[in-house]
Amino acid sequence: MEYLEKLKVYGDQVKNVVVKSMVDTACGGQKMLKDVLPGNLVTREYELIRPLGSAGPGLLWRIYGAVKRSTKQEAAVFVLEKRLLDKYAKKDRELIIDAMKKGVQQLAKIKHPRILSLQHPLEESRDSLAFATESCFGSLANCLGFYDNVTQPIPKEFEDYKLYDVEIRYGIIQLCDGLAFLHNEVKLFHRNLCPESIIINSNGAWKLSGFELCIQGSVDGATYPFREYDGNIPPIINPRLDYMAPEYHTTKSYDTQSDMFSLGMLMYALYNHGKTLHECHDNYSIFIKMCDDLKSLNATKLSILPLEVRDHVKMLLSLKPELRPDAGQFAKIPFFEDVGTKTLEYLDSLFQVDNLQRSMFYKSLPQVIDKLPMRVNLQRIASALELEFINPEMVPFVLPNMFLIAEKASNEEYQKYIFPKLKQVFKIQKPPQGSGTSGCIMQTLLILMRNMNLMLTKTPPEDIKQHILPVVYNALDAESSQVQV
Repeated sequence: MEYLEKLKVYGDQVKNVVVKSMVDTACGGQKMLKDVLPGNLVTREYELIRPLGSAGPGLLWRIYGAVKRSTKQEAAVFVLEKRLLDKYAKKDRELIIDAMKKGVQQLAKIKHPRILSLQHPLEESRDSLAFATESCFGSLANCLGFYDNVTQPIPKEFEDYKLYDVEIRYGIIQLCDGLAFLHNEVKLFHRNLCPESIIINSNGAWKLSGFELCIQGSVDGATYPFREYDGNIPPIINPRLDYMAPEYHTTKSYDTQSDMFSLGMLMYALYNHGKTLHECHDNYSIFIKMCDDLKSLNATKLSILPLEVRDHVKMLLSLKPELRPDAGQFAKIPFFEDVGTKTLEYLDSLFQVDNLQRSMFYKSLPQVIDKLPMRVNLQRIASALELEFINPEMVPFVLPNMFLIAEKASNEEYQKYIFPKLKQVFKIQKPPQGSGTSGCIMQTLLILMRNMNLMLTKTPPEDIKQHILPVVYNALDAESSQVQV
């Protein structure tokens, strides 16, 4: 067979590339640790690997890709270097640090799939604040082209980065889910919903963060203590004026519907290259003018938005909070009914249905994969499919979709996103005679062998010897003649 010929060739080309890469990465991470986090206790548990992006008020948190030392699990470490605050007076520095601490402490209290997952609590040293979270890609602000405090050179992932329409639609759905939880269950008003407070994790999911300015409501969520915009403190510890609801000025009040105004302005910015209807430049007088201009807001001014969502965003940007839909209501509008968004939404709830329903979904998935952008396939679809690899009965339904994505991916994308996931399937061994999973495992081996040429073309030689050759030996040893065809 053709793939056996290739195996012989590649077997002679195996080199110590992986070992060298790991050593280089580890050395780079250790040097970065020494430069970035001297004396911070986060370094005991996490090794920094590479800079990613920035987030939070003023994008002061610098994000690093990291690995947990004990488990080798990928993570992200958020670092605030105190030297960045040297330009502020001592009192203002203390206010900023207190606000940043509050944001992380609040993050530790809230557990929800749409809230950034904290893995290690805040640690403070003389030079820095730091904490660790789930693995991240960057902030939404970075994805919109705002690179303040991002380590230079800008990571290549952000070069010519553009959010796809399906990413925006599904991203908003995720934010609505998170806001509904905050508003209805926690009785919490975020108060600073903007691109800097939204994190995109390594699987492309949008997560709420940035709780530095949040307000806890009464037990029934009916009232929220009002705090005026304070022009005497640094703008970064005030809500972003560009996204702030008009009732701050008009009625000196707010509630969770004020977050919905911010969500409406965020939607406008997402379709307008990161620019809001009015850019206030931290000037409260401009904000007051924006409030006046909202009185005459019409759908024409929202022409940058897709037609089918303009009226709904207009409602979110209403001067009267009671006219704005809440998070649950907004998530149900027809704008979010497209096939791509519904597919991603269904993937999130897939494990709530039985194997038969899931298998039927996976059989229809190829036609959706063909229509989705490659980044969505790699980050969201492939990551969801990987979760099924622990279930031998579902692997034959999942694996063809993974190979469909692999076929469309570049070699670099395949090696970064697909091959590490396939390694789990390679470990499948011949089942004991009479085992209930025998047929599924034979089907899996057959699918692997049918895609052998694809894997040999895209997989580095050293990985072929270590991971793919054993699959071939296992298949040749299998009882089914189909597998050996």
